[in-house]
Amino acid sequence: MNILVLNAGSSSHKLCLYAIEGALPDNPPPPLWQAQVDWYPDDNSAKLTVEAQAKKRDETITGQSQAQVLSQVLGSLHQGSTAVMNGLEAIALVGHRVVHGGDQYQSSVVVDEEVKGAIADLIPLAPLHNSANLNGIELMESLLGEVPQVAVFDTAFHHTLPDTAATYPGPYEWKAQGIRRYGFHGISHQFCRRRAAQILEQELSELRLVVCHLGNGASLTAVKNGCSIDTTMGFTPLEGVMMGTRCGSIDPGILMYLLDQGHDLGYLDRLLNRESGLKGLSGVSHDLREVQTAIAQGNQQAKLAFDVYIHRLKSCLGSMIMSLEGLDCLVFTAGLGEHSPEVRSRVCQGLTFLGVELDEEKNGKSPRDQDIATDASTVRVLIIHTQEDWAIAQEAWRCAPASHGNPKNFAINSSSL
Repeated sequence: MNILVLNAGSSSHKLCLYAIEGALPDNPPPPLWQAQVDWYPDDNSAKLTVEAQAKKRDETITGQSQAQVLSQVLGSLHQGSTAVMNGLEAIALVGHRVVHGGDQYQSSVVVDEEVKGAIADLIPLAPLHNSANLNGIELMESLLGEVPQVAVFDTAFHHTLPDTAATYPGPYEWKAQGIRRYGFHGISHQFCRRRAAQILEQELSELRLVVCHLGNGASLTAVKNGCSIDTTMGFTPLEGVMMGTRCGSIDPGILMYLLDQGHDLGYLDRLLNRESGLKGLSGVSHDLREVQTAIAQGNQQAKLAFDVYIHRLKSCLGSMIMSLEGLDCLVFTAGLGEHSPEVRSRVCQGLTFLGVELDEEKNGKSPRDQDIATDASTVRVLIIHTQEDWAIAQEAWRCAPASHGNPKNFAINSSSL
C-alpha cells in the first residue's frame, strides 16, 4: 500500500511516500520519495526540492498557484529521475497532519465533509496551522480525486490528560465552552514514547518518560503507562516553554496592560507569536545557532536570551517530573533536542539531584536514537530522531477503509494535473 503524507504549513509543505506491504514494520522504513515546497508569496514563487532513488532535484517555480506547484511535485512521483511509481493511481491513501482537533477528535479519522467542517471551525484556535492543514486536504482532493484521506491530529495523543491537568483555573463555565488545555506536538510525542521503549527494551507500562520536543516550536510531555498525563502547551500552541519566536507562558496581566496602552489584538498576536522567544529577547534570531554565535562575540543580550530559555525549560521540566512523581527516562527530540549538545547538557546539569549523569563525550556527538547517559545514571537520557511523517503514515494505514485494505486504482482528476 502506497501512502502519501502531506504536512502542510503556512510557509512550507513537506511530502513523502511510504510503501507498506502486509503488517506494519517494527522499525520506521525510509520513505521511497520525499519533497519540500517553500512558499514565497512576496514574489509569487516556490522553491521545490525532491529526493528519491539517490537523486535530488531543486527548482524555483514562479507565477503559479499552489495547486499547479503541487501538481508538478506529484508529477515527480512517476516522471523523471525521481520516479518511484508508474502513475498517481498507485497512491492508496493520503495522511495529513492536522494541528487542532478540539474535543471532537481523540484519534485519527478518514476525512469527509463533516471532518473538514470541524477543522475549519477550529481555525480560531490554531489560525496559522489549521487553515494550512485544511488547504492541504482540499488541494489533494482536487489533484487526486477519490483517494481516501486521513486526518491525524496533533492534539489526539493528549486526550488522556486527566481533568486536573486539562482544566484551567478560570470560571467553571469555561469547560462547557471548550476552553481547556489540549496539548500539541502529539504526533511527535507519541512516536518518541514508543521508540524510547524499543531502545530501552522495556514495556511502556514500566516507564515514566518526559519527552522534550525542542524545535522552533517546543513542548514537553509527561508520559506514564504510555499515556500523556501532562504537557506544557495548552489551549493554543503558545503556552509553555520559551520558543523560537513564541513567548510561552507569561503573566496574562501583561496583555491587559498592553491593551490599556492602546495596542490592538492584532499587535498582541504578532508580538506573542512572531516577535518573542529567542528572537524577541536576543534581538538576533529565532535560530539558536545564530544566538550562540552572537554570544561567542560577546553579545550579552543574546546570552540573556539563552539563559532565560534554559531557565524556563528546566522550570517546565520540573513540573512534568512532579506530575510523574519520578523519572525513568528523559527524551530529547526535534531540531534543538536532537542537535544541541549544550541545551541537553545545561538541562541535565539541573537534574543531578535525581541521579541524572550525562556522558558528555556521547552527548557531544549527538547520536541518533541512542542513550547518552552514563552507566551509573539512575535515569536514562535518549536522543530520538522524531519521525512524524512515518507516524502519520502508520495512522493512515490503521484508518484505511476496509474496502481499501488492498489498494485499488483510484480515479485521478486529470483536469487539475
